[in-house]
Amino acid sequence: MADANTDGRPETATDRADGSPVPGGTAPDETALKEAGLRLEVAGAVATVTLDRPERRNAMTFATWRGLAAIGRSLPPDVRVVVLRGKGPSFSAGIDLGMFSGEGGGGGFTDGSDAAGTDRFIAELQEGFTWLRRPEIVTVAAVHGHAIGAGFQLALGCDIRVVADDTKFCMKEPALGLVPDLTGTKPLVEIVGIGRALELCLTARTVHAEEAARIGLAEITVPRDGLDAAVRDLVAALLAVNPGAAVATKRLLWQAPGNSLEEQCAAERREQIGRLREVFGR
Repeated sequence: MADANTDGRPETATDRADGSPVPGGTAPDETALKEAGLRLEVAGAVATVTLDRPERRNAMTFATWRGLAAIGRSLPPDVRVVVLRGKGPSFSAGIDLGMFSGEGGGGGFTDGSDAAGTDRFIAELQEGFTWLRRPEIVTVAAVHGHAIGAGFQLALGCDIRVVADDTKFCMKEPALGLVPDLTGTKPLVEIVGIGRALELCLTARTVHAEEAARIGLAEITVPRDGLDAAVRDLVAALLAVNPGAAVATKRLLWQAPGNSLEEQCAAERREQIGRLREVFGR
């Protein structure tokens, strides 16, 4: 996919035992985030990540994805909800096509002949998306306008999608001779099923907001001018739930598709024991 000019994401002392990062690391440099087309605002338990290249319809670059990863590593531990949104007329038009000619930071696309290096490079970029699934936060995509390719995958990486009625989803990568490689294929199949996922990806057609709601890509659909209010209401409702119960429940729900009934029952028992000890102070 891309020029493998890195040895992977920076090591951090806050990694979990399984290698995934935990929040609370060094805050990302604001100048670097700005250059990556990102803005981060933290207000108590809510962090807002804005894709901020409106003149390019928030098209994303390698630097954007590295910046998202840096945000994930640095979130203060008291953040419970993360909202992702796009400035201007679109959520994100997807990959910045300038990167095909070597623009956008991190080199251009190559023939993938260095398979191991390219594998490490793509894994680094995927980190900008995988942190959105961590159980200690709930992630909300506030989507409007175009959500194409990488933009679609970013929305799919979030727990909940609030979608304006002018939204247009499209998985464009196959039309460019590529595959979706920013973690979007798994949630897409889980949401719409493999048949519909195949149809959407292999035709690269546009899915409008009404259809997105019908097939499960949008949890909430609102008029464009009601998007901000709908997101505020959702965030308030999410924060009203007991924090520990929210974390444990998200963990259970994310495990459920891969667990047998027996395994899921056991997981529920483990989580409930933890909650009972917390609630009753034991």
